[in-house]
Amino acid sequence: MAESGSRGMTHSARIRSRLNHPVVDADGHWLELHPVFWQYIDAVAGPAMVERYKQVYGSVQGSWYNMAPAQRQAVRIRRPGWWGLPVKNVDRAAAMIPRLFRDKLDEWGIDVALVYPTLGFGLVREIPDEELLEASVQAYNVMVADLFKGCGDRIVAAGVATMNRPDLAIKQIDQAHKLGLKMLSINGVVPRTLDADAAWQPDPKKRRVWIDGLGMDSAYDYDPVWQKFVDCRIAVTNHNGANGWPDRNSPTSFVHCHLGHFAQAHHLMARSLFLGGVTQRFPTLNFGFLEGGVGWGCNLLADLHGHWRVWNMQHMEKVRNPRNLDLDVVRGYFEKYAEPGWAFEGKVDDILAKNLDIVEQNMSQAMLAERERGEDEFRHVKINKPSDIDDLFKKRFYFGCEAEDPMTAVAFDKRLGLELKPMLGSDISHFDVADADEVLEECWELVEHGILTEDNFRDFTFTNAVRLHGGMNPDFFTGTVVEAAARRVLDGG
Repeated sequence: MAESGSRGMTHSARIRSRLNHPVVDADGHWLELHPVFWQYIDAVAGPAMVERYKQVYGSVQGSWYNMAPAQRQAVRIRRPGWWGLPVKNVDRAAAMIPRLFRDKLDEWGIDVALVYPTLGFGLVREIPDEELLEASVQAYNVMVADLFKGCGDRIVAAGVATMNRPDLAIKQIDQAHKLGLKMLSINGVVPRTLDADAAWQPDPKKRRVWIDGLGMDSAYDYDPVWQKFVDCRIAVTNHNGANGWPDRNSPTSFVHCHLGHFAQAHHLMARSLFLGGVTQRFPTLNFGFLEGGVGWGCNLLADLHGHWRVWNMQHMEKVRNPRNLDLDVVRGYFEKYAEPGWAFEGKVDDILAKNLDIVEQNMSQAMLAERERGEDEFRHVKINKPSDIDDLFKKRFYFGCEAEDPMTAVAFDKRLGLELKPMLGSDISHFDVADADEVLEECWELVEHGILTEDNFRDFTFTNAVRLHGGMNPDFFTGTVVEAAARRVLDGG
């Protein structure tokens, strides 16, 4: 490891020097600059498209700043984030200059950084103009491929692709793949307006919204998109959050909106994919859920097991079918406990004949048995035993966690039967990393405090990221400084 100038090695660099494995940061960021991006839009689509972009995207987050507090409350507009970028001079410069970012990795204790967008995230979810969206995404991916040339031994940079429609996604994945990009960030949940509202509301912006998780009950069949990811050997990595959803529109507090928003969006996508059978139909496709931690994943896996136990059809027919209720036996209990003047007097016949439901009136046993009968809740994903849930969830889903997150330890807990795949996602270049020198140091504190074992730490900082991407593309780390170590992991070492 290189020393950090006259200051000597950073604590993170010292920690890295003592490890017997590399460190891969599964989710750092760079800061794209509009004047640079504009020239790529110009090259792809011409100056008129640049002007169109300036009008639609990238201006000051106008309306909140232009409203009085009472107006903000009235329309429930979300308070945007503020002072969201680092002010340590060298970190800020490194976030903008890819080669400086590369040069700083030794001081940060990182061998290879997987670098995701900042500006690029918004392109795929906030530009409603389809022609502008396509031009912007294409220009963005060309910019990424161009600016990170010469850094490939230490940095793998992500392009972007929109999931708003399958045809757009497939086209953009193809374009990115041809540019040589090995990573793509998608918008894993898509807000859509209700078609039924068009009958009474001509303005699409004023229609009610639902959130599409791209699996179960999606507006489109995304299987061709998942197949395209498989064909191009690219893992699906989602960095989309829930800010702006109805429960995340605080006009006064960004923190109130931000807390748990990645976890909320990831939970929706993951359960939509799982219950929609996507992980079963595409058994080699890996999904990475970034920056939301792994606590929500632990909760979802446990809930899937719990819900399958009580909602699988065999169990339902055995212990929940209303026809299994013996009304004569129930009547006998009413008769046994009857006493003069009690509230049930004269009502038992009516209750048992047509008021067996607690919520609705006039529901008989036969009506409950037939009207309420639903299809198998797990019909899109075939689960025969609890281990099937683990196979379809644990093997396919990976979770980006920040350095100091103690919930990472829960994911490794064999006593709970979880054993998920958390990965170090530093979030370097964003507000939660005031000093990039300290990321690995903070991460190692989980070992010092007995929260993670050293084996856990190795999986967290190296092997899980290798398996997410290398499991899709065995050549993902070829040409990087971790090539040999990554190959050993993929070969079962």
